[in-house]
Amino acid sequence: LFSRSPKRKSKSGRRSRSPRGRRSRSPHHAAVKVKQERDDHCRRGNEDRKQRYSSEQAHRRERSSDRDRHRDHADRRKNPNERPGVRGHERERDVQNIREQQAEREFYNERRREHRQNNGGSGVEHQPELRQPDSKPKDKAPVNKEKPSFELSGALLEDTNTFRGVVIKYSEPPEARIPKKRWRLYPFKNDEFLPVMYIHRQSAYLLGRHRRIADIPIDHPSCSKQHAVFQYRLVEYTRADGTVGRRVRPYIIDLGSGNGTFLNNQRIEPQRYYELKEKDVLKFGFSIREYVLLHESSDKSEANTKDDDEEEEEKEEESDS
Repeated sequence: LFSRSPKRKSKSGRRSRSPRGRRSRSPHHAAVKVKQERDDHCRRGNEDRKQRYSSEQAHRRERSSDRDRHRDHADRRKNPNERPGVRGHERERDVQNIREQQAEREFYNERRREHRQNNGGSGVEHQPELRQPDSKPKDKAPVNKEKPSFELSGALLEDTNTFRGVVIKYSEPPEARIPKKRWRLYPFKNDEFLPVMYIHRQSAYLLGRHRRIADIPIDHPSCSKQHAVFQYRLVEYTRADGTVGRRVRPYIIDLGSGNGTFLNNQRIEPQRYYELKEKDVLKFGFSIREYVLLHESSDKSEANTKDDDEEEEEKEEESDS
């Protein structure tokens, strides 16, 4: 049915072959030979490397043995009575001791880590009871050393603030002054009027049960030996025109007494200054005596009292300046 086209022939009379039919004419045994040569080269390289490594190891062993031999020889020259090989045993023993110490340290660290994890929520870390090996002797129980105390010993106070052989608990402040105004204390026992106390001749008055040092003795058993101090202090104040002036005012301070000091029936805090004013009432402990604070011009009219107060304050300022 189909007609075949006649095949073309070359001029030489041979048929032309298509390029698809052409193949490489290189023999297969050439590739195999190249692979074998490569494997042989690698094998020879490995063998050379192994021989070189073995020779290096042997050389190192020889050098180390020579070094040990020279060291032992030098040790024998230094210590002729010492047996050979003792230094090597000592080195082995030191290495073994170091390993035991490392193992013990790791054991203790592990115990501490476990204890810290167990007590992590409490916030308080106690020293764990560590079990020591039986080979080592037990340590003695730690002795609680006395902690240093940085509190005031009172030695300086005894040297600087002693009166008639008694240490005074109180020291006057730098602003202490003797007043120009003549203040007085009027003591009352129920309705009984007692002698007036003039308290303007010095800057401070100690009140207490210790008659050897008290300026104003208080004999009631509820009062302390050094109960309170009546102190005059130079303080600043603001005038009506806005200027700042200075004046001497009376204050009361409680020295930490057991039953307290009362100002106008109100107990005051210890170790704190409280300013006193005219007609204030003081009481000490459970004593029924009352002390009223007045001065020499209290019986005058209020106008005259104010004028006198201003004049005295101005005089005090001039004298202080």
